[in-house]
Amino acid sequence: MDIRPRSPVVVTLRLCLYALFAGLLVLAAARAHDPAAVAAALGTGAVFAWGALSPATHRSQRVAAVWLAALCAAWLVLLSFSPEAVWAAFPLYFLQLHLLPVRWSLPAVTATAGAAVAGFIGHGERLSAGAFLGPLLGAGVAVATVLGYEALYRESERRRELIEELVATRAELADAERTAGTLAERERLAREIHDTLAQGLSSIQLLLRAAQHALPDGSPAAAHIEQARATAQDNLAEARRFVHALTPPGLERGSLAGALERLCSGPAAPPEVRFTVSGVPAGLPTPYEVALLRIAQSALGNTLRHARAQRAEITLSFMDTAVALDVVDDGAGFDPGAEHTAARSGRAADGGFGLPAMRSRAEALGGTFTVESSPGQGTAVAVTLPYPDSGGGA
Repeated sequence: MDIRPRSPVVVTLRLCLYALFAGLLVLAAARAHDPAAVAAALGTGAVFAWGALSPATHRSQRVAAVWLAALCAAWLVLLSFSPEAVWAAFPLYFLQLHLLPVRWSLPAVTATAGAAVAGFIGHGERLSAGAFLGPLLGAGVAVATVLGYEALYRESERRRELIEELVATRAELADAERTAGTLAERERLAREIHDTLAQGLSSIQLLLRAAQHALPDGSPAAAHIEQARATAQDNLAEARRFVHALTPPGLERGSLAGALERLCSGPAAPPEVRFTVSGVPAGLPTPYEVALLRIAQSALGNTLRHARAQRAEITLSFMDTAVALDVVDDGAGFDPGAEHTAARSGRAADGGFGLPAMRSRAEALGGTFTVESSPGQGTAVAVTLPYPDSGGGA
């Protein structure tokens, strides 16, 4: 067992144990009529005091074991001179259980209890049930107390570790939620800039070019129109740079397939996530790539948080007229009908807007979104987006 103090409570208990042992030695010396018994009690007290006060016995288990062996030997000598030494066996049990590993402490306690009974009988004292059972019951109480404390301590340590892990997980989850919110806002801003500001500037440019062609040669307004068109062109380029800067980071470093592969390699704990590509990869418009990546992230996030799955697989399929994304897991599953009913009331059954948001993304691009699941049978999410030109690739 660990000989280092674990808490103020343990230190206090050890001091009380030392005080009990010292008090019983004093009692044995006071009631002894033989000078040899008094000398043995004093010698036992000296050995005990050296170990109790020496820092080495608290730092080294080897030194503690040597001290305990010397103390037991001194106690046996005292027991041979005085039957009063039997009572010192009780604190000695606790010292043995505290300083020795379990495989050594239990035999030591048993031997000490046997020596106490034998010493009591050897002094010619009248044998009774109390004299025989007392040391044995004391040994049993000591073993149960110490082993019970050790079990409670281990359970407390496990709970402390679980609490620390829970706190760390909550912090990671909060960071992930903040990151997801930031990325969602970046995507929304990029879409708004693209759909409003960039499109408006592009239309202004076309109108100014048409007005420029309609002006007669030498018109004084031509220079102003050209300046306005150049300004619109510069602002359109700036808006496009904003849109590019606000696109998801996963798509900035490569293709959609690469972003999905990096997504699958992220989780370090179950489930094991695999990624496969079917068909010949084709270039997709940025809104398609963003939508498919976001749907995959949301579906995989649901798997990690709720499904308790062991395996999951993401498949990106390039077909003749459409691109498809499938996210499948072998987790707990759920009832899609109940989820749909909850979604119609404004919230999903898991407390969020995951499935309705995924469906909205797919349908906004003219695609389809389906969920197949049942309790205990896993979940399959399928998204199909037709190519913009419906001609077999964008």
